[in-house]
Amino acid sequence: MILNEIASQRIVNQHIGKTNYSTAKEVVASMAAMQAQDFTMSLWAVGIRLPHSNQQSILQEFNNGEILRTHLLRPTWHMVSSDDISWMLKLTAPQVKTITKNRDLSLGIDETLFKKSNDLFEKALEGGKHLTVDELKSVFIEANIDTDDNRFYHFTMRAELDGVICSGAVKNKKQTYALLAERITIRKDYTKDEALSILAERYFTSHGPACLKDFVWWSGLSTGNARQALESVKHNFNSDRVDGETYWFKDIDDGKPTDNPSIHFMPAFDEIIISYRNRNAVLLPINQPKAFSSNGIFHPVIIINGHGHGTWKRTIKKDTVLIEPQLFTSLDKKHESIFLIAADEYSRFLELKTNLKVK
Repeated sequence: MILNEIASQRIVNQHIGKTNYSTAKEVVASMAAMQAQDFTMSLWAVGIRLPHSNQQSILQEFNNGEILRTHLLRPTWHMVSSDDISWMLKLTAPQVKTITKNRDLSLGIDETLFKKSNDLFEKALEGGKHLTVDELKSVFIEANIDTDDNRFYHFTMRAELDGVICSGAVKNKKQTYALLAERITIRKDYTKDEALSILAERYFTSHGPACLKDFVWWSGLSTGNARQALESVKHNFNSDRVDGETYWFKDIDDGKPTDNPSIHFMPAFDEIIISYRNRNAVLLPINQPKAFSSNGIFHPVIIINGHGHGTWKRTIKKDTVLIEPQLFTSLDKKHESIFLIAADEYSRFLELKTNLKVK
């Protein structure tokens, strides 16, 4: 196996442009969790893995609580299936709390204050209420709790990690919070060992070929726990050594490299890049600073046959979306004919017309 094959295999395993799944919930569950720092782009991250869907259909499942947005794995937002959120929080919330503890204390937030803030969320949201950040901040202000200096973000994140709140339905184009207990009907409970095995099985199935250090990065687990998780499931996977690293992956029939070019306008913070510690298979080292910054901003990337060939931005104007690619190198002639098709793929998802401007 070489890096080119790794990139092509990941495109297939991550269901990009082709899938057997029929719902957003199935896609998200198959990926275990999908980073969702940029909410609008996270809808496209699901949509590009669910051909023939559109933004409204993904949003409908989100509003219905089939998929939820919350903090788990690492200290950032992820999309997760409503069936998986309970056991995944139980497994990964403690590690996120440990990571954020010093910042919490520097903001003057201790366990007593977190208990009080959780109580406020429960009282404000009980009865099926879905409230925006501004509406909830008003509740805190009335209770004389300071929400400045990013403190409110830490209150909401802790309430998510404690399983008190999660995403609610979008209201007037604004995101809301709701009580987790009122949003889910299934609470799967696993032992820690069982949860580790399930997480590893899903990660290496959907994200493979991948290394142990990729799984450590993506999951936020300690190296010891991640290694235990991989050891418990590695009999289900194949492995190969590439550049001194062992990559784990499932057998698939259609994962071989192809001469037929495929182009995708990937969303910002997408799993195809962000979920690996070593990103050289998808992006040449020289192009990585153009695709993501040192402070963790991951730009939308154009993927051709599994490899990053540029970034892109979008501007919505009435019934049209303007798509402006910034290519790392000039586009090969054999790719030009399907470049517009890739742009149309995103426009169709938004149910808008395409205006593609290649510089």
